Amino acid sequence: MTNPGGPQLLGMDAMWLATLLSVVAGIAVVVAIYSVVTVRDPMAKRVKALNERREQLKAGIAGTTSKKRAKLVRKTETTDKMRQLLSKLQVLQDDQVKDVQQRLAQAGIRRKEFAVSVIFSRMVMPIIFGGGAGLWIYALDGVPDWSAMKKFGAFAAATILSYKAADIYLTNLVTKRTDAIRKGLPDALDLLVICAEAGLTVDAAFNRVAKELGRGCPELGDEFALTAIELGFLTERRAAFENLAYRVNLDSIRGVVTTMIQTEKYGTPLASALRVLSAEFRNERMMRAEEKAARLPAIMTVPLILFILPTLFIVVIGPAACSIGDAFSKQ
Repeated sequence: MTNPGGPQLLGMDAMWLATLLSVVAGIAVVVAIYSVVTVRDPMAKRVKALNERREQLKAGIAGTTSKKRAKLVRKTETTDKMRQLLSKLQVLQDDQVKDVQQRLAQAGIRRKEFAVSVIFSRMVMPIIFGGGAGLWIYALDGVPDWSAMKKFGAFAAATILSYKAADIYLTNLVTKRTDAIRKGLPDALDLLVICAEAGLTVDAAFNRVAKELGRGCPELGDEFALTAIELGFLTERRAAFENLAYRVNLDSIRGVVTTMIQTEKYGTPLASALRVLSAEFRNERMMRAEEKAARLPAIMTVPLILFILPTLFIVVIGPAACSIGDAFSKQ
């Protein structure tokens, strides 16, 4: 759809292009408004499941239906087969399993049996993908134009990446979750201070803060909700706080846990200690933000040169170039 008599930009009618861009912008605004209006509380289902599990533990029942029980049995049998195979090959170590279990907990995955699956994938994935890459490169001669060095590099890269795939995925999950918890921790401590000054117990304070963090920081709200549940049925309250530090790979959380344990043991004022920690964590967050802001000019240099300046030149010089081209075409 072009109009030969009107102004053109990049071979298209300028008015038609402006109309198309306006429609796209309008659709984007509608989608953004819809996503904001229809947002749901991500903590509601998690807290409900945790509360149901707490009641089941108190009642001493497993609380699973026959279908769920059969599914769990099948998963357990599969995990046991993996464990037996790894044990026969002597590649399964207790320290290795505990380390993977902790990383799963830090990634927000509560099922400890997945640790065996992660270790099993380290053995199976290189065989599947590395062997497949070797078969395609060498046996089927999929890349005949490549040199021997390139072929070996591709085979080695496929093997190494398939071996590290599960670890890379877990590390990515842990990093994202830890960053989200770090951002929401100062606000959570402020809420804990308010609850403590209002006279709530530690259990009730954690439960209340978990509900308030449902929308802003669901990862930290999930951890606080689980800690509140463990404080309710564990024999030692210290174990509940230590489990929180076990599940979150963050020094700030360890400081909070140490403060909570000392408060429980010595009876020191909780509100004042948490207020000091909140101020320290907020200052650290501000310092990290200032550090990132200081690095922005150097980081933005390359996108500025590659994307923004050419676009600016097109916008500024484009109409003049179109007019000159139309003038020459009429002659």
